[in-house]
Amino acid sequence: MNDTSRKWGTLVIACLAMLLLSVDLTVLHLALPKLGEDLAPSATQLLWIADVYGFVLAALLITMGNLGDRIGRKRLLLTGLAAFGAASVLTAYAPNAPLLIAARALLGVAGATVMPSTLSLVRNVFSDPKERTTAVGVWSSVSAIGFALGPIVGGLLLDHFWWGSVFLINVPVVVVVLAAGLVVLPESRNPRPGRIDLVSVPLSAAGVLGLIYAMKEATTGGVAQVPVIAAAVIAVVALVAFVRRQTRLTEPLIDVALFRRRAFTATVGAELVAVFAMLAMSVVFAQYFQLVMGWSPLTAGLAGLPGGLAAGAGGALSGVLVHRWGRGPIVSLGLVLTATGFVLFSRIDVETPYLYMLAAMVVQGVGMGFTFAVTGDTLLASVPKERAGAASAISETAHEMGGALGIAVLGSVLTSAYRSGLALPDGLPDGVAAEARDTLAGALKAAAALPGDAAGAVARAARQAFVEGIHVTVLTGAAILLVLAVAVPFALRGVPKVIPETGEEQTAEDTVTAR
Repeated sequence: MNDTSRKWGTLVIACLAMLLLSVDLTVLHLALPKLGEDLAPSATQLLWIADVYGFVLAALLITMGNLGDRIGRKRLLLTGLAAFGAASVLTAYAPNAPLLIAARALLGVAGATVMPSTLSLVRNVFSDPKERTTAVGVWSSVSAIGFALGPIVGGLLLDHFWWGSVFLINVPVVVVVLAAGLVVLPESRNPRPGRIDLVSVPLSAAGVLGLIYAMKEATTGGVAQVPVIAAAVIAVVALVAFVRRQTRLTEPLIDVALFRRRAFTATVGAELVAVFAMLAMSVVFAQYFQLVMGWSPLTAGLAGLPGGLAAGAGGALSGVLVHRWGRGPIVSLGLVLTATGFVLFSRIDVETPYLYMLAAMVVQGVGMGFTFAVTGDTLLASVPKERAGAASAISETAHEMGGALGIAVLGSVLTSAYRSGLALPDGLPDGVAAEARDTLAGALKAAAALPGDAAGAVARAARQAFVEGIHVTVLTGAAILLVLAVAVPFALRGVPKVIPETGEEQTAEDTVTAR
């Protein structure tokens, strides 16, 4: 196999592996009702079933990215894929909730080995800067499409099979990728890796896990809860200790000095904020399509697909535009387009035609595609390729934190706006009124138990309040994105359109300075 075939084959394998992980992040959501009927988990167990995969994945990304740099990215990717397939089978046939939670945790461990390995392999085989920008754009596009495909795959499977099928479908994909990877993928690693500091590993895991757990829990019961405060304190202490330790190690898990480089820090921040907005809106509009519009989960999943496809198109197009206009302007344009989509969403009501929603989704999706593709390539190009695994892990950790923060902050904005804008009819029983004020789903459930006129009045009031809450939420998100859009061109000023290969001690910013 010649070098050209091998590097494009590597991109295809990396994209398939990333597609698998992206789909798995969202495919479970539709299976939760059937899963609840079969295994009868408690409310707490159901939350852990939904969240433990993302928790463990985020907690181990930094460690696994560094491990790939040391033992070889191909070896780690293939080992992780095999473990992912095995954990998928365990998850599909879990006989009870505790074992299902444990199997989902194993999926998270395996996913943490695969995710940074895919991007670092792409970074290493594409040494030509223009080809690398294109390749990262394609990888980013596939990731966005996979996120949108999750609900559709889940809906199609659940129409014909039991809830475990959404996990079992991973196995044939894993087998194909493993077989191709053994033949096609080149091995790459840091030639001077050093040893992994065993103290840094639990510190990084505790810091990231504690922070994400605190943000997620704060969305349901507020920041004053004891578990939230305890998790936040543990996270802060662990992260401070982790950062201090990295500055003293010869071979740190994260080179803290990277964050002194403008291009690196700016792209990490842009990715975090963009994911912050994207995932929060994904959750909001999943509820809008199902609870306001009354669509089935599968129909709602299909309705959201054009946004993912638009993001894919934006990612693929970004490489061409970067070479013409530069990195800062394209990231800024992506953020402006995303904010424009949000502003368009602020005009929806309970009877908005889908074509209007489609137009807003496409504008937002293209903007997201521009942003993620360019920031991903800039981040990877800003570090020596020997550290590609660690840089990829930082990028993916920023994604996980941004998603958790977005759901926490914008989710709280939506909840607060919904409750303050809910105008219930007089004379409702106290229990019904309390349930209606909690969430839109609670309001519709409470309305179903009321007589005809009262039921209609409660449902209409709740849907209207939810839509008005969406208006406040999307305008808040748009304002955040526009502030970032103004800041990004300054942060990326001077970063070249085509970032050359960096040596061990020379980064993209060093190159800019030298010029």
